[in-house]
Amino acid sequence: MALKNWNDLNMTSGDTRSGTLMPTLPLPNATGRLEPYRLSGNAIAAAAPGTPWPRIAYAAAHVVADPLAADPWGKAAVDWDATMEYRRHLWSLGFRIAEAMDTSQRGMGFDWANAQELIRRSLAEARAIPGADLASGAGTDHLTSGSAKTLQDVTAAYLQQVSFVEGSGGRVILMASRELARLARGPDDYLRVYGEILRQCARPVILHWLGEMFDPALAGYWGSRDDAQAAETVLQLINAHAAKVEGIKISLLDAGKEIAFRRRLPQGVMMFTGDDFNYPELIAGDAHGSSHALLGIFDAIAPAAAAALSALGRGDMQAYRDAFEPTVPLSRRLFEAPTQYYKAGIVFLAWLNGFQSHFTMLGGMQSARGLLHYADVFRLADQAGLLRDADLAARRMACLMQVHGVA
Repeated sequence: MALKNWNDLNMTSGDTRSGTLMPTLPLPNATGRLEPYRLSGNAIAAAAPGTPWPRIAYAAAHVVADPLAADPWGKAAVDWDATMEYRRHLWSLGFRIAEAMDTSQRGMGFDWANAQELIRRSLAEARAIPGADLASGAGTDHLTSGSAKTLQDVTAAYLQQVSFVEGSGGRVILMASRELARLARGPDDYLRVYGEILRQCARPVILHWLGEMFDPALAGYWGSRDDAQAAETVLQLINAHAAKVEGIKISLLDAGKEIAFRRRLPQGVMMFTGDDFNYPELIAGDAHGSSHALLGIFDAIAPAAAAALSALGRGDMQAYRDAFEPTVPLSRRLFEAPTQYYKAGIVFLAWLNGFQSHFTMLGGMQSARGLLHYADVFRLADQAGLLRDADLAARRMACLMQVHGVA
């Protein structure tokens, strides 16, 4: 079945509840063959929270590239208007923004100079929007790979970025450092570097433990490839500097490890789940506690996540599950290995939903996933109620298929 043009997307049947005809288009399946897919048209309505959320929820937000940049593999060029408009969308739904994090392609096409501009703009926007809040990533990514010679170089680089964020009036998320991972010889080196940074921070920070599935250069972070031993180091750091640690985000894609760690945190230090596979159960919690959220997937599933968190605030666990559970297959597909390329799916969904006019990413990262992946993401997003305009999404998916020669 070949797609010739938009006229091939003939409306073949209707949504029996609304009487509205939904588009059908051929999509490749796991075998590479085309099969017809009819969109459901059952989009979740995006709405501001009517019930206070019982969890803090940060959405790590993507940036929109400038598609007219002359050199997409060179210096990052950002469409600032579209980038800020998406943040206003997330704020309107009740989310805090985790700004200039790995979802924005930090370390994968988005440089520190642009990150500084993004942080400045987001802080200015937040001041003008009642209730808007954010925290911003500070790391060492302005250093070129291999340029740090000593741990003191790494510490100074961290403090430079921390000083910028705090000096701009922002709060810090202390990101993992590839240069520290390269130079550190064991747990004591991490304790020394992070301890010095925390002593100099003006406000409590959120620590960020990003697993190597998100960034292979971070393998063995905290001084061990054994997550249990690494956890002991992190807990030692937190206990020694609890007054300077608001919380920690853990992104290991392992619910058991997060729960075990969560139960050992000192009083007043929060757990922020970064688990894009198991977030519904971790946010819901158990008799011993729960996790707040700092998630890249919230960029893509914001209406569903907002509905789930409002339901949790009402104590309606069935509505909570109904909102969240359909998003899990989508998230697992987006964050499948190689996990670091999940950003491509995040931007793809923003394009399908009309939040940006193109599917071009910094560094050309849209090419990191193939057409079969995008077809699955399209189907799963529709089934989760996350395609807000079925006709627009179908037209754009058809265009992508044509670009890939499915025509």
